[in-house]
Amino acid sequence: YGDLCGGLMPIGDLTKTQVFALAGLYNVEKETFPASLMSRPPSAELRPNQKDEDQLPPYSQLDEAIVRLVEKCLPPKGKIDDWLLRALFRSEFKRWQAPPILKVSEHGFGRGRRWPVAHQALEE
Repeated sequence: YGDLCGGLMPIGDLTKTQVFALAGLYNVEKETFPASLMSRPPSAELRPNQKDEDQLPPYSQLDEAIVRLVEKCLPPKGKIDDWLLRALFRSEFKRWQAPPILKVSEHGFGRGRRWPVAHQALEE
């Protein structure tokens, strides 16, 4: 389960961009997170030379869409928003399997986010 493993997700409410910014703040006084980790492209898989952006939109665009759709509850306004909304619906069950997520954003992504696990699928 990777990211979903554990007893508490203290940064589960942050976007990827926010996580990297937070890690950068920790590194200001002392290198807590290795520079090699901070400079390499994000990768969810363990395959050699695999990058998240091989299958996902760039995180700068994806994180903007997450804020727009999840935090601000705005309607989708483009291809990335439409893709993200479908992905969120398809993987909603994962959020319910996750350990508790600390709410640090305006609109939490943990169990406090009221979205049913069973729902009508979006038209493809």
